[in-house]
Amino acid sequence: MAKALLPRAWVKKSFYFQARISFMRVKYLFLTWLTVLVSSWVIYVQYSAYTELCRGHECKNAICEKYRRGVIDGSACSSLCDKETLYFGRCLSSLPNNQVYTGSWGDHSGIIHCQLGEVARYDLSEEPEPRREAPAFDKPSKGTSVEKFREMVFSLLKAKLGEQVNLSGLVSHILSVTDGNRDGRVSLPEARTTWAVLQMDEVLLGLLLQERGHTPRLLGFCGDLYMTERVPYGPLYGFALPWPLVSWVPNSLQRTIDQWFTPSWPRKAKISMGLLELVEDVFHGTYGNFLICDLAAMHFGYTDRHELRLTNTQVVVSEFEFRRVMRALRCEKDADCVYGADCQTSCDLSENRCREQPLQPNLAKACRTLKDYLLRGAPSGMREELERQLFACMALRGNSRQLDMEHSLILNNLKALLWRQISHTKDS
Repeated sequence: MAKALLPRAWVKKSFYFQARISFMRVKYLFLTWLTVLVSSWVIYVQYSAYTELCRGHECKNAICEKYRRGVIDGSACSSLCDKETLYFGRCLSSLPNNQVYTGSWGDHSGIIHCQLGEVARYDLSEEPEPRREAPAFDKPSKGTSVEKFREMVFSLLKAKLGEQVNLSGLVSHILSVTDGNRDGRVSLPEARTTWAVLQMDEVLLGLLLQERGHTPRLLGFCGDLYMTERVPYGPLYGFALPWPLVSWVPNSLQRTIDQWFTPSWPRKAKISMGLLELVEDVFHGTYGNFLICDLAAMHFGYTDRHELRLTNTQVVVSEFEFRRVMRALRCEKDADCVYGADCQTSCDLSENRCREQPLQPNLAKACRTLKDYLLRGAPSGMREELERQLFACMALRGNSRQLDMEHSLILNNLKALLWRQISHTKDS
């Protein structure tokens, strides 16, 4: 009887084993199918997003079609459309109508910006999405003299920057840039290109700030396409995570990762001095005061020589424009009076209007950005003094009666402290 039971038990065990094997096969087959399905969906979504965001060939075709019809002209037009020595590289676009690519032009490598379809008009005041206006290449009109065009440019700059004593010099500089083919005269297509480019605040502000080397140099333009020099290292510190991972990585972990990708402390000090000099130059600049409304590290980079560059001029606004926008804003609390990421004023509850005076100057926000950057790895002999000065800097208020004096004192002390520490190193 025991012998009869053994084959039956063996058959039963074999049946369960085969059933388990079949179940495992079905399970793995299902998981494989699910993986293929999800991967295909991700690839499709990524490809769809890429084809929507990256349309450089359309941008080039639209620009060159206008160039060949004689509507526009500029320093980059011939290289882009005739000689084809200006090449589009890797796509960096984040908005469909604002095409951004790496590019090469002869010996230069840079970043190409091209407005496709409608021009993105960035208003940092209250609208989270860019306002859009159709690009126009109909100004100046046919028959406009160079002097009349000069007056048009002067009026545009005055509307954007206010009354400034150096506007005439700036207009002359812009007219010299307008002559893209260097033949000594400004043609109608060249004037139309310059007029279109000046409507883009980031280009105008780049021209204003590149005089002191704070922004990437403008290499050339054609219509509303323009190319700037490439900043090799960015952001200012840290590691730029791919956008799908940004929302998944906690801020505390990202700050820790950021510190792993910083240069040596003397080099960080030199880069920081570049940021302080930028703040100094825009506080009482040649063409008025400017506010930096987002001092996040992602908007800055640095060169091989560790010289700071502001890579996103869209975060900069003239104080004249800022005050104009604030005057028009109605409010019920201070939180309603914000321009960009962190340019804030207070609310006048008696009139329900925003006041014009910013609560924090650029320097206070710059010191907040530099605090973790500079204190980590700082030499022990100066760490305590550096920390004290940074916190004093962060306490600056824009409505102080002695702001100019306090601003200059803190700025000079910080620069002197950093310079003493690195003046004897090769990074100086």
